[in-house]
Amino acid sequence: MSTYCGLKRSNLMVLPAVTFMLFSVAGCGTLSNGRGWGQDALYPVDLKKIPRAVLNALVDPMTLAPAAGALVFGLSKWDKKASHWAIEHTPIFGSVQNAKNDAIYLEIPLYTEVLVTALATPSGGDSKDWVTSKLKGLAVEGAAELATAGVTSLLKDTTGRTRPNGNSNNSFPSGEASAAGSSAVLSNRNLDSIELPQEVRIPLKAVNILLGTGVGLARVEAGAHFPSDVLAGFALGNFLSTTVHDSFMGLPERKGFGFCVTPLHRGAKAELYFTLQSGAIQQSSEIYRSSTAKDRGR
Repeated sequence: MSTYCGLKRSNLMVLPAVTFMLFSVAGCGTLSNGRGWGQDALYPVDLKKIPRAVLNALVDPMTLAPAAGALVFGLSKWDKKASHWAIEHTPIFGSVQNAKNDAIYLEIPLYTEVLVTALATPSGGDSKDWVTSKLKGLAVEGAAELATAGVTSLLKDTTGRTRPNGNSNNSFPSGEASAAGSSAVLSNRNLDSIELPQEVRIPLKAVNILLGTGVGLARVEAGAHFPSDVLAGFALGNFLSTTVHDSFMGLPERKGFGFCVTPLHRGAKAELYFTLQSGAIQQSSEIYRSSTAKDRGR
């Protein structure tokens, strides 16, 4: 029997419970800054947020760690060795067929939670404004997932890597892993906007990451991808979805670093930001600023 033989049923039973719990704690209120989730999405766009969002997404541990792992596997013989060993022994799922099937059951709660958590976020008490805010927020998160799918497809066509099972030449990166990484980060971002005890929020966020990891492991044991494929896919999904979400959702900035270069009349100004989070509200402080000598003298 597979280690995950009962996971197919338990995932589908846990999902309604999580849904009920999130909606029971979510109200029709607002975020800590007095605005609703999705209310400031899409427009107006703060262009200064985009480079900061890109840098924060790049240095995010859920981008860096799998990307580093993909690089290590990809540049060594361990990529193929680990793939062959996983297919032969299937230590987690028990068989190649189980791995193929269980990947789907791991994806279902992960993908569904993006919608569930988005609907559970506070978007105000007015029904019309609530619907408008939800549609705008979901549009941003849908764009994040579409961007992930599009870039993943482009890289597959460009690299043309043969799958371990030899079925096709679109192994790198893993589309399932990039979609899982995208859904995990979007769900976790939404959980940050829901008023939950940390004792509840942290385990839910950890489960999302574990589900995404499980999807990647299943694809490796199924012979559909090498380890570097799924690691790169997860990193890509996290990076792109984090960037799109944090750039266009219009929420208070998260903890992280930001770097922005602003053109000036006779030079440029470089700013390095460090944002501090307190609950759902964060403040950004400029800790470094430089400009050309001419501009400083003006």
